[in-house]
Amino acid sequence: MRIAIYPGGFDPITNGHLDLVRRMVLLFDEVIVAVVRGRDKGPMFTWEERIAMFRVAVQDLPSVSVEGFEGMTVDYARAKGAVALVRGIRAMSDFEVEFDMALMNRKMAPEIESVYLMTNQDYMNISASRIREVSRLGYDVVDLVPGHVRQAIREKLGQPL
Repeated sequence: MRIAIYPGGFDPITNGHLDLVRRMVLLFDEVIVAVVRGRDKGPMFTWEERIAMFRVAVQDLPSVSVEGFEGMTVDYARAKGAVALVRGIRAMSDFEVEFDMALMNRKMAPEIESVYLMTNQDYMNISASRIREVSRLGYDVVDLVPGHVRQAIREKLGQPL
């Protein structure tokens, strides 16, 4: 069985994240969305909230599960029997960061491949940090995140639904 880990903070989940997951299920037998704990930079949502929201977002995908984890991603992937860590790339700046991370991951866990999917052009301008920023400034992110995530953002910020 080919298991892939899709690690990230997912604060919040975006339509770009979901597009990548839907494409991953075509490549792997099982996809585990791994929500990392403890690397948050001014989070909008708690770790538990992010896990719960991602579970709702992928409930129609039986080969996808969502779990939280702490520690090094390669250790988590190894414990799960994963063959790949999957990440999305939107721009050259993402590539530079991901390339450096892939080299270190290969050093620590050579049996786990780093796999990169190019972001769909419809989602190239979307990042979780940008969603947090514009939401806090009052922009309605209705077409950038799943509906239940939009509702949670608006509730968190005290904005009308």
